[in-house]
Amino acid sequence: MIELPGRLTPSLDTSFISRRHCLQRVTATGLWGLLGGVGLFSKNVHAGGQLEEPLVDSVRTALTSAVSNRAPPVPQFSDSESRLNYQRWSSLLADRLVRLIPEPHSRQEFSQTVWYESKRAGLDVALVLGLIQVESHFRKFAVSSVGARGFMQVMPFWVRLIGDGDVSKLFHLQTNLRFGCIILRHYLDREQGDVFMGLGRYNGSRGQAPYPDAVLAARKKWQLNS
Repeated sequence: MIELPGRLTPSLDTSFISRRHCLQRVTATGLWGLLGGVGLFSKNVHAGGQLEEPLVDSVRTALTSAVSNRAPPVPQFSDSESRLNYQRWSSLLADRLVRLIPEPHSRQEFSQTVWYESKRAGLDVALVLGLIQVESHFRKFAVSSVGARGFMQVMPFWVRLIGDGDVSKLFHLQTNLRFGCIILRHYLDREQGDVFMGLGRYNGSRGQAPYPDAVLAARKKWQLNS
């Protein structure tokens, strides 16, 4: 068993968000764009267009609590086999990230943090990596045409709803991945675990195929037996 400091409660996968509190209607607004391009602001960044929605107090409290722990993402393991599996995965990931994140320390920090935050939120690491590939092409300071920021293209309104309101923190590695993973977990819970529909919510294009299909295709590249 993997032991993570500050890990979310085991009930996250099924009851972290009470579905009866969710909105009964969300307007889908497809925000499909092409990947590529270089620079801080680019229309070629895949817009992470999560739709702002009112949150009842219980949902807001749960999400706020989920993002509030700023403990360093230091994986801890209960046995040597789990540690070795993580080390093998980390080595394989580092090899694939060389072109995307050239600086060794940044690459190591990213690998450790994406693993930690994915596991903490009860998510498949390969799914999160696929989403990052589609959303920002692994650019830490990416900004979309609708203002989504960072690796996971988190919309600024989330910081106001469940954070301290400091949008600049979305360019901080752990903060961006923490928000992105918690938001994706929230959407998957709302869709009762349906990955296709949950990804559609993340992009603001619920029910439309291009975005979920792109993320799920990218996911296959990052399946490294984590």
